[in-house]
This record gives sequence, structure tokens and C-alpha cells, in this order.
Amino acid sequence: MKKSFKTKNVDCAHCAEKMKTAIEKIDGVNQASVNFLTQRLTIDACDEQFDQILVLAEQACKKIDNDFEIVK
Repeated sequence: MKKSFKTKNVDCAHCAEKMKTAIEKIDGVNQASVNFLTQRLTIDACDEQFDQILVLAEQACKKIDNDFEIVK
């Protein structure tokens, strides 16, 4: 399943790349992208685990930038 979400507080391309790398390390994630210009997060992940993966992705991104938020 591939879904996109609006985000808040992705401040730079370097942080976005670090967030992408962190999300892709989560079990069940096939691919991720974080775009700081459009403030969009896209995750392609296992359907059965998607809700849990989204929680883990937000936690991983908050370790990089504490103000990060996924708008649901």
C-alpha cells in the first residue's frame, strides 16, 4: 500500500533525507520519500502493518526534528 501525507516542520533537504533513510529501516517499509518543499511524506509499506508503520515513522522523524508532525 502506498499513501501520501501532509507534514509539518520539515525544515531542510538534509533533514528530509535523514527522515527518509530512518523510515526505510522500519520493517515492512518498501520505500519512502520526504519532500521538504511540498511538506509531503509518501510511504509504500505492507498493508497489514501500515498503521503501526506510520506511528513508527513519525517517532523516527521526531528523533531527527522534534517538531515534525504528520497531518492525518
